[in-house]
Amino acid sequence: MDILPQSYYEQPTLQLAKSLLGKRLVKETTDGLASGWIVETEAYIGPHDQAAHSFGNRRTKRTEVMFGPPGYVYTYVMHTHCLVNVVSGKINQPEAILIRAVEPYEGIHLIGKRRPNIKKEKERTNGPGKLTKALGIDMSDYGGAFFERPLYITEGKKVEGIKEGVRIGIPNSGEAKMYPWRFLLDKNKFVSK
Repeated sequence: MDILPQSYYEQPTLQLAKSLLGKRLVKETTDGLASGWIVETEAYIGPHDQAAHSFGNRRTKRTEVMFGPPGYVYTYVMHTHCLVNVVSGKINQPEAILIRAVEPYEGIHLIGKRRPNIKKEKERTNGPGKLTKALGIDMSDYGGAFFERPLYITEGKKVEGIKEGVRIGIPNSGEAKMYPWRFLLDKNKFVSK
């Protein structure tokens, strides 16, 4: 499957968040390759989105990559978990899409090794911190391009039954907590809670 070109990311954030469903997220490491089909995303459209790290055009060392061109990797740590986002806005329009869950596809043995004490297969990658650990994504991926190795997104498979809902885990974000900017594949067992 071909790696998606940078031009793919030059679409409106909400459209891109839906379009990413079914695409293949891949990470190559010295241990090998692991990948999964993206089954859940959340869009963050700062600077007017109170839930976005770039709310109010907040520009910090952490958010700097969001102010660049689309298609780049924005990783950050929350509660000891590394989370991965696709930068989606134009230059100086800091927007991003959190990849919330994937369905494991390749490197199943690696995923099992990285998430060893998980009894149910679906719980290995059904959350944003779980999938990064399973695929080997970490803070060293910050600022990379999703259209270049070692962390990249390829063409995927056709999907049906896209469901929209409110985003998760953003209680202190005013009316933004009610925006229906979470997209998921309905009935996919790897979707988070």
